[in-house]
Amino acid sequence: MLLKNYETVFILTPVLSDTQMKDTVDKFKDILKQEGAEFVHEENWGLKKLAYPIQHKKTGFYYLLEFKAPAGAIDKLEIEYRRDERIMRFLTVALDKYAVEYSEKRRRGFKSDKPKTEEVA
Repeated sequence: MLLKNYETVFILTPVLSDTQMKDTVDKFKDILKQEGAEFVHEENWGLKKLAYPIQHKKTGFYYLLEFKAPAGAIDKLEIEYRRDERIMRFLTVALDKYAVEYSEKRRRGFKSDKPKTEEVA
C-alpha cells in the first residue's frame, strides 16, 4: 500500500475546554490510525485570532497534523470534519518532496547547511 505525505490544519471552536479539545484531536487521529496512517508530526498552535469571523466567532484553536496515509483516508477524514460541529474550518494538502523537506527543516529550526561566512568590514 502506497502512503503519501499529507498535512492537515483544522480550526476548533473556541468554546471548548482543554479536555474537549484534546478529545476532538484524538478523535481525528484515531480516524487516521484506523485508515492506516503513520503520524510524522503534530503541533498545537493554540488559540489564535481569525482573519474574519466564522460562525460569529473571532478566535479558534488551530491544530496541525502531518502524516503519511493512503489516499482513501483523506475522504473519510474530511467527511468526519464536516460532520463535527466543533470544526470551524479545515484544510488538507498532499505534500510533495519539497514540502516534506521544508517541513523537516522547519521542525529543526532552519539550521543552515552552509557554513556561515564572516563579513569583512
